[in-house]
Amino acid sequence: MKLKRKVPKTFVSFLLASILIWLLITLSKEYTVSVNFPISYVQIAQNKLLQDSFTKELEIVLKATGFKILKTRFNTKKIEISASRLLKKKKTRYYVLIKPQKQQIQKQLPSGIILQDIIADTLFFNVESLATKKLALKPNLKLQYHVGYDLSEKIRVEPDSIFVSGPENYISSVTSIDLMQISLEDIKMDFTQKVSVQIPTGIKNLKFEAQEITISGKIEKFTEGIFEVQYKIINVPKGLVINTLSKKIQVTFIVGLSNFNKLSENSFQIVCDYAASKESNLGYLIPKLLHKPSEIKSYKMVPNKIDFLIQN
Repeated sequence: MKLKRKVPKTFVSFLLASILIWLLITLSKEYTVSVNFPISYVQIAQNKLLQDSFTKELEIVLKATGFKILKTRFNTKKIEISASRLLKKKKTRYYVLIKPQKQQIQKQLPSGIILQDIIADTLFFNVESLATKKLALKPNLKLQYHVGYDLSEKIRVEPDSIFVSGPENYISSVTSIDLMQISLEDIKMDFTQKVSVQIPTGIKNLKFEAQEITISGKIEKFTEGIFEVQYKIINVPKGLVINTLSKKIQVTFIVGLSNFNKLSENSFQIVCDYAASKESNLGYLIPKLLHKPSEIKSYKMVPNKIDFLIQN
């Protein structure tokens, strides 16, 4: 019967330590190697669309320590290639020169890695030309205000329009692009929301100048005001005297608290057109608000009909 001989623990420890030291020495040395980096194209013209046939990797010759090179093997981030200067070869075939971008590529590499060379100096791909048009943006809002509160001015959309590129038959037929819905409840403070462009269904190859839009609204507490406003009768024939029982009309309006003290009876101008009443064969005058302050949200006038007598 044979006895198994145990390997001394000191030998194993020595072996592991030797391997570790060898790795440290080896990885500390500088090497020149070729590494394939995934690439993405940036700064593409608004009216151009890169097709799926373009190169997805770029072979780069690097000089670095073994540690740095090993790190790139496990964490290979995409190298951005500028496609702002596309050169046309024929029809839809384009290319971009890589060597002039060497400095920009070096800046994207991890610290301690030196770019020695780029294997390919030209990248080819197919490019589709798109029609471009500036389109208005339509907000989709579902807003519920706290009791007594409302918008004090028009909703602001920034930007209010963007350039959109896509198939010509689609671009030529549209005038606006919808935004994703914003839903807010019990609003009593100013709000600012980021919202995305809503991509139309069934339409491919659309490019948007901006993907995220800012929508903001100013909210204010509103109150009710009442003024007795004197009206004027217009288009009365010469020599004809029109008598009415009341000389003023009650105007009830809704306005923001910040603007309430800015208003007075003189902020409103009401007229009654005698000629219009006569033409329509009416026995009364109809008051019309000829001028009102832009700050008021809504209004109503009482009475809305004024009886009159003619004095010759």
